[in-house]
Formats: sequence, C-alpha cells, structure tokens
Amino acid sequence: MEVACTSLTDVVRSVQLLKINGYSMIKTMDGYEGGSCIKSRWNVYGYDWEVQFYPAGLLNRFLRPSIALKLVFLGEARTGNVRASLGCQLVDPSGKPPWGEMREAGTFKRPHDCSSPVLLVEPGALLVSGCLINDAFNVKCTITVLKEMPGLAMIPVKELDVPPSNLHQHLGELLESETGADVMFLVSGESFAAHKAILAARSPVLMAEFFGQMRENRSRHVEINDMEAEAFKVMLHFIYTDTAPGLADHPSETVMVMTQHLLAAADRYALDRLKLICEYKLSDGLGVNTAATTLAFAERHSCSLLKAKCLEFIVGTSTTLDAVMATEGYRHLEASCPLVLRELLKSARGRKRS
Repeated sequence: MEVACTSLTDVVRSVQLLKINGYSMIKTMDGYEGGSCIKSRWNVYGYDWEVQFYPAGLLNRFLRPSIALKLVFLGEARTGNVRASLGCQLVDPSGKPPWGEMREAGTFKRPHDCSSPVLLVEPGALLVSGCLINDAFNVKCTITVLKEMPGLAMIPVKELDVPPSNLHQHLGELLESETGADVMFLVSGESFAAHKAILAARSPVLMAEFFGQMRENRSRHVEINDMEAEAFKVMLHFIYTDTAPGLADHPSETVMVMTQHLLAAADRYALDRLKLICEYKLSDGLGVNTAATTLAFAERHSCSLLKAKCLEFIVGTSTTLDAVMATEGYRHLEASCPLVLRELLKSARGRKRS
C-alpha cells in the first residue's frame, strides 16, 4: 500500500556556531534586566535577525542567573506575522553537546520584537560541563523560520454550528421519568420522586440532609411539613432544569401568592438564584394592597432586593404612602416588624426633605 505524504508547512533553518572567548572578562558585563549584551546579526528567509548573548546572565525561575540568548527581529513582516524560534546548545571541543537543546519560539511583526530568553546554562554548571576550555566555549545556535504559505490561507474553514446546551432538557426528562430515583418526598399529601445526588449538588441544605449526619441521609422517604405541594414541584423542576415554569406568567394575585411560597422554599433550601428570581417577580407585582405585606415577607426571609423595592414603592409619593398605611397589611406590618416600620418612616421623611 502506498502512502502519500503532503507537507502543509515548511521552514527555513540557519545554524551557526558562536565561539565565546575571554569568558572570565565578559561574564562581569552588566547583563541583568536587559543590560549589556554581545550581538550577532543573521539573515534568514530574507529577514534580518539579531542573536543577543548575555554573558552575565538573566534570572531564571529560581531567581539565579543563567547565561542567556535572545532572538530579535530587525525587519518588518511581509504578511501577517513571522513565526520563528531560537535553539541554543552548548558543545564541547569535539562538537558533542553535554545536554539537549534549549529553545524559545515567538511571533514577530515589527522591528525589535524579541523572543523570550533562552536560558542556556548557569555559570556554575558551565564550569563543570567540560565545554569551557581556555576561557572559551562554543554555543550552537539555530534560527528556524516558518515559511509563509499563502495556499494555507485559501483553505476554507467551516465554522462549527454547535447546538445550544440541552442539559436542562435531559435532566428534566430524568425527573419526569423517575428513572434511578432514590428518594421519595411527601409534601402536603403528594409524592415526588427524585435523585439525592442531583439535589445535593444544587442545595447545600439537601447535601447536609442526604450526605451529612442528619436523619434523612439513610431514608428513602422524606416528609416535608409547612410547604405547598405546588411550590415544591416548581422548586424541584428548577433544581433539575434551572427554570421555574409559571413565573413568566402575568403577575396576577394567584401567581404572586405562588411566588411567595416558592421564595420561601428557595430560602429554606438555600437556592439563592431561585430566591432572587422570585424577588424580582414579586417586585414587579407590587401594588398598594400588597406592598406592606410583601415588605413584611421580605424582612422575614432576608430579601434585601425585595425589601428595597417595597420601601421605594411605598414612599414614592405621599398619595401612595397614605394609601398603603390605610391597608390591613400595614397594620400587620406595624405589629410584626417594628424595625422595618422604623426604616419605612425614615425613608418617608428623607423623601419629603428631598
């Protein structure tokens, strides 16, 4: 069987042996932080390059000086960017390297663009390498430039049409089918099958109940008191799908009552995102007859956003304030939340002064 080989890229490579004489004198050059260096000019693939040699060393990742070299671009890229690399390798007098090549690659476009330094060797290692003879040593340097191949730019690249995530759909189907369910909830006379691992991943409270030291971690049946079955059903759907059906409906009285029950459930199980969604929904449905009771509800469940919206609505105008104060909900607020009432009156006085 014949195998065809097609080269998609090509390179131009230039190799030179740099001999460093008088190392004992040049190693004291101020080479730190881009100081003095010895320069060697090359021409590779029609571009001028400069190899900069730092005999005093540049700091390596251990904050110790290493004899280093850099590749500096002296030209102007013809099209786009020029990709090139500098490889450096110590060689002994016989031409053999004591260890492998060190290499740094870069992308060059304008004059004086440079590569990261090639950290060749620490001075102490050079002394014992066998490469330093008569105060001199040799470095084999290789500049490799990727050739520009216009044909590659003509290859059409089709953008991948990645479909939107359907994880919520699959998890919703899992909830509905009850496949693999390992816990059954009894809420206001209705039963709901679910999966402990999914519930625990979404709620720190349920994580503690199922996998902590609480009673429910060994039980397949959990009874929940003081919660509406419909609210629990919507909360369960949100845990699996991150959506809450029904909350997008027009803010009627029925929807608002349902939203309050759902917010209470979210607060109970530390579902912060669902709780915030409910706060926004209740804020949209504020009215004279509901503002005071909603404010008391917000205080009871630590809903800072909803509380601020209620205060803003009630003190919005003197007419609204008077109307709210005449409601049964306001009398409930007076009796149950005296601290909130104080905040309300303070906000009202501040609005009058402004």
